[in-house]
Amino acid sequence: MRAIILFDSKTSGGSTDKLIDSIGRKLAESGAYVEKAKCKSTGDYSFVKDFDVVIMGAPIYYLMVSSELLGALLQSNLKSSLQNKKIALFLTCGSPELMANLLYLPQLKLNLIGSTIIAEKIFAPDQLSDQSVISHYVDELITACKRGEE
Repeated sequence: MRAIILFDSKTSGGSTDKLIDSIGRKLAESGAYVEKAKCKSTGDYSFVKDFDVVIMGAPIYYLMVSSELLGALLQSNLKSSLQNKKIALFLTCGSPELMANLLYLPQLKLNLIGSTIIAEKIFAPDQLSDQSVISHYVDELITACKRGEE
């Protein structure tokens, strides 16, 4: 499996960056080839065609999904480049999970209608370094990818 993690994060080395590294390590331990790329709202995303799964994640700032990731879905060729791709989503936020599922995930999912979303997770602050929670998300993603190959 070839996976790309597309992300936005305002701070280098912050909690979202550390989570992305943990997800990438867990995927690599399972035998996956993993790259990561920071989103730019006007970037060229034609390179995603080279990957089997696209993992997209960002923190929540001021009640919105980080602007570069949403901007990439709205202003670049990312949405069209995601056609026929398996997609996994994650968000990091300090809100309760129910609130995050109702308010924040739809901000991404509305821009991905018609796409195959194989896994999604809201990571609360206490889960960002919890290896069992991260492993569960990665296992769910891997299982869904394998199911699609059968």
